[in-house]
Amino acid sequence: MLICSLSKSGTVLVRFTVGALAIAAAIAAAPPASAQTDLYKGKTVRLVVGSGVGGGYDIYARQLARHLEKALPGQPNVVTQNMEGAASLTATNWAYKIAPKDGTVILATANAVLLEPLYGNTAADFDTTKFEWVGSIGKQQQVCVTWHASKAKTIADVQATEFTVSATGATGGPAIWPRVLNQMIGTKLKVIGGYTTSASRLAVERGEVDGICGLAWSTLKTSDPRWINDKLINVLVQMGVTAQPDLKSVPLLYDMVKSPDDKKTLELIFVPDEMGRPYAMPPGTPPQFVSAVRDAFRKIMTDPAFKTETEGRGLEVDPIYGEEMTKLLTDAFAVPKPILERASALIGRPGQKK
Repeated sequence: MLICSLSKSGTVLVRFTVGALAIAAAIAAAPPASAQTDLYKGKTVRLVVGSGVGGGYDIYARQLARHLEKALPGQPNVVTQNMEGAASLTATNWAYKIAPKDGTVILATANAVLLEPLYGNTAADFDTTKFEWVGSIGKQQQVCVTWHASKAKTIADVQATEFTVSATGATGGPAIWPRVLNQMIGTKLKVIGGYTTSASRLAVERGEVDGICGLAWSTLKTSDPRWINDKLINVLVQMGVTAQPDLKSVPLLYDMVKSPDDKKTLELIFVPDEMGRPYAMPPGTPPQFVSAVRDAFRKIMTDPAFKTETEGRGLEVDPIYGEEMTKLLTDAFAVPKPILERASALIGRPGQKK
């Protein structure tokens, strides 16, 4: 702040307060614009993927890495490394406790691990809310589908009559979501378990079961596009707070439940899918690097050329950004105990905070 006054001769006198001098000193000490522009110059950034080569997380991460090289200040070399183990828990624990905190590490973790500390998994040795969340290219919103030859064409059909759905095991999405639907909106879905992932879809095509409930729409578009393109399936319901852009006419489970507690329970269960394929930086990463990576991510996501190229490869672009992810996770870890216990029971978890 500066104070102006007139001398007796009419000359303007300018007096600087302590605050103004401090601001001036800060400006003088700030790094020049060229230093910010060259923040990553000569560095190598590692994009560490917590799953194997060729999977969905890996494919999305490599697509992002190619564009990060140009979008980050200083245009560093960006390499993608795979660190498999325990469904991304290995990589996430590493990023939290061991990874360098110098801005050169970005983690691509599975969304399913994000609430593991909340649900009492002691193998999840990290605090999810302390990561520096960067963003996600797209959500992984689950859907419930039946084969076109099935008599179950709508959600009302499976509320009136028992129909079968395939699943791999008791803890996967295709087993969990039928249980959620049955309890919350009175569907009569019978889970037939024991399939492998690929066999569970073949079972639908062969008519061994009527359908699958708990399949990510973005995954289906990539892995079995003919199901969609050739209109081989009926999409009965979608799980999420907002509708997928190309599923506007398909009912949302969230809209079908009326109880506020049911909605809050669903909001908690939905969090991993809302996070899609998330990217984060280790806790303690200096703010200037976090800011640079977040800005680069946003720049990439809003680039029409990136969207055209990515969707041309059968990948979905429906981004969520770091600030929104941080709020989603902060809210999730602050849920009242009754909501946590209800969600835990529905998904078959202990539901005890560490």
